[in-house]
Amino acid sequence: MKNPLKNIGPGTLIAAAFIGPGTVTVCTLAGVDFGFTLLWAMVLSIIATIVLQEMAVRLGIVHGKGLAETVKHEIKSPVLRWIAILLILAAILVGNAAYEAGNISGGVLGLQTIFTETTFSLGGLTINLLSVLIGVIAFTLLFIGNYKIIERVLVSLVILMSLSFIITAIMTKPDILTVAKGLFIPTVPKEGWLTIIGLVGTTVVPYNLFLHASLVKEKWKGVKELKMARNDLYISIILGGMVSIMIIICGAAITSGEVKSAADLARGLEPLYGANATYFLSAGLFAAGITSAITAPLAAAYVARELFGWDQSLKDVKFRMVWGVILILGVVLSSIGIKPIEIIQFAQVANGLLLPIIAIFLLWVVNGTSVLGSHKNSLFQNILGILIVLMAIGLGIKSLIKVFASF
Repeated sequence: MKNPLKNIGPGTLIAAAFIGPGTVTVCTLAGVDFGFTLLWAMVLSIIATIVLQEMAVRLGIVHGKGLAETVKHEIKSPVLRWIAILLILAAILVGNAAYEAGNISGGVLGLQTIFTETTFSLGGLTINLLSVLIGVIAFTLLFIGNYKIIERVLVSLVILMSLSFIITAIMTKPDILTVAKGLFIPTVPKEGWLTIIGLVGTTVVPYNLFLHASLVKEKWKGVKELKMARNDLYISIILGGMVSIMIIICGAAITSGEVKSAADLARGLEPLYGANATYFLSAGLFAAGITSAITAPLAAAYVARELFGWDQSLKDVKFRMVWGVILILGVVLSSIGIKPIEIIQFAQVANGLLLPIIAIFLLWVVNGTSVLGSHKNSLFQNILGILIVLMAIGLGIKSLIKVFASF
């Protein structure tokens, strides 16, 4: 009680990971296109995230192993085990590389609303200096290899991000009754389904399930601290959901001009609410990008470490190589001229395909008596989990339909 911040940790990192540029962009477009109508979909996303992440927390603390390591251990057939390992590895490496490019691109969008001339040509390639800058910041924090330092930096950035978006939303002076109606009365406007899918898909992030199960072991030890881990989860995810809701509210304030990304949102608010709104929003977008740019490579490295039984240190060479590859891919893809919105959309499609697979793996292991004993899933938790898996499968199918329809 003397230090209330002592028990803040992994949950905040998970919130930092899911409030990336993809979430900011989708929430922006949800507000611009549909006003407050789809706020209920964000509430649904927050509930789904809490349910799945709680399972990951329980697995990490009670079982003492991460999700990838548990799946590997619980599958007895060597052939099926290797199929699962390759599936998880491919999913995380490909998915996180896509996420990383989107994360860095989003951080760049935040800075570009303030700094305009940030590119230079090298051998026929146009390279964005801001992408390199964000990559260097993320590399430095990860290379230090100290979990407490990474945690504190990310918590600080999440606070900056939260305050930025909340202050900006308050400045737009939304109608409280209309907001409440959007939050609690589900309505699906014409052509709103894909946006709903996007809101769920950018909040319930597959790699967070691996990351959370691994991080709780760094912070807490044993079942006796499960309650503290859960409290950290609930507070952090609800706070993250509030930030997403605030971004939708900001988007709804835009009444004119073409808005296709969060950067357009920042520029669109300036005529209405002055330059201060732009600066607050830009700071929030930058923080969203850089926090996710740190967590995506970290999650990939944790998964590889668990699958191959590497040294537990964050300074292990192989551990560093994995996050280094993801980070470099993200910097390269975000700096060579590909449109940020296209990268972010690709990451959303990757998420839609990966989430059902990872959610099924998680639901399977948390029902094992040999894994969690008396702490395994209850009937109610299983019902919620199955509903979320079905929702994730629907998300994946919709994502595929969207991709094929664009050809």
